[in-house]
Amino acid sequence: MAILPIRTFPDPVLRNICSKAEPATDFIRKLAGDLLETMYNAPGIGLAAPQVGECVRMVVLDITGSTGDEVPYFLLNPEIVHSEGSISFEEGCLSFPELSVEIDRANTVRVIFQDLEGTPVTLEADGLLAVAIQHELDHLEGRVIMDYASPVRRDLYRRKVRKILAQEA
Repeated sequence: MAILPIRTFPDPVLRNICSKAEPATDFIRKLAGDLLETMYNAPGIGLAAPQVGECVRMVVLDITGSTGDEVPYFLLNPEIVHSEGSISFEEGCLSFPELSVEIDRANTVRVIFQDLEGTPVTLEADGLLAVAIQHELDHLEGRVIMDYASPVRRDLYRRKVRKILAQEA
């Protein structure tokens, strides 16, 4: 396993719609391990493949963080088939450092996906896990937390990033 560089705004890969992941391949198994190690190292509770530059429909999640009691989920080709309720959550994102946005999401979701070997799985999630699933699935569709921010916050964040990039150049 390897720690991969996390792509950050304004990297255009974050806006790509991802293609289907092919389970049970060496590429997917290696990517799964690398995503998990990268997520724990960041530290984060979720990471989608496009955040490391791979535009495939794959997400890793672990809302326990890297605590020694890890409970990782590997979701290939995930799709939310049912959602209900509402929860407002202040979300951050590894691809948008120093930006947090309050987002209204479904409080409960049912997601179908394949595991790393291609076995179909159905998962019912609520609370933080449901929010994390919805956040990461947004990445697979090219949606990011900045899309949920007010126009003023988006503009301020863009200016801040431009200033940082200009200083690094």
